[in-house]
Amino acid sequence: MRLISWNVNGIRAIEKKGFLDWFESESPDILCLQETKAQPEQLSEALLKPKGYRAYWSSAERKGYSGTVTYTKKKPTRTQDLGIEKFDSEGRTVMTKFDDFVLFNVYFPNGQKDKERLQYKLDFYDSYLKLAESLRKKGKSIVLCGDLNTAHKPIDLARPKANEKVSGFLPVERKWLDKLVKKGYIDTFRHFCKEPEHYTWWDYITRARERNVGWRIDYFFISEDLLPRLKDAFILSDVMGSDHCPTGIEIR
Repeated sequence: MRLISWNVNGIRAIEKKGFLDWFESESPDILCLQETKAQPEQLSEALLKPKGYRAYWSSAERKGYSGTVTYTKKKPTRTQDLGIEKFDSEGRTVMTKFDDFVLFNVYFPNGQKDKERLQYKLDFYDSYLKLAESLRKKGKSIVLCGDLNTAHKPIDLARPKANEKVSGFLPVERKWLDKLVKKGYIDTFRHFCKEPEHYTWWDYITRARERNVGWRIDYFFISEDLLPRLKDAFILSDVMGSDHCPTGIEIR
């Protein structure tokens, strides 16, 4: 099974850049998108109902902001959001339950605006983990994918020293990722690749992608019980159209 996640920075914009051709060619079993920036009624039929897929949307109340969608070939047994109004109003989570795992497609908040927004981000982190852990206690396997808006280790961004006091690489944000790992979640890409200079986001304004001055802030984490099923994890850095690139995993 091939799963791909991508922060598209506007699904209507990326549709004009050949997204649907890429989607058809790639043909993942599940595709999770973040920052769709749209309500379903604003979208084309091709985005709403791609051939062979079911679509599950979570849109922000504020138009043109945030938003997530999960496209899946297999029908889930249940779908829901995070279940907390102050987070769900921003359309940041699509949870889909399947027979063998629960998939969280999440667009985690950015904390750069101010201290209040940083706290919102940290509260969101904790609320997500509380829900995921409650499912694990019931015997569920967990797959988490999406834009976590934090680079975990110095290896995960090109200029760690220059960004130590910037949200996205603050000690308090990185500490939460440490906690995630300590609770038995596997960073799938780092399970296979220990090398630097692998990133998933580059600043548009400074044309950072041309110089590969980036951040790895998009992830697939799996609960450790799924590790025997993990075949591969990858970053599709050559796929253009957004300031992020897709990431993915293959599981048996």
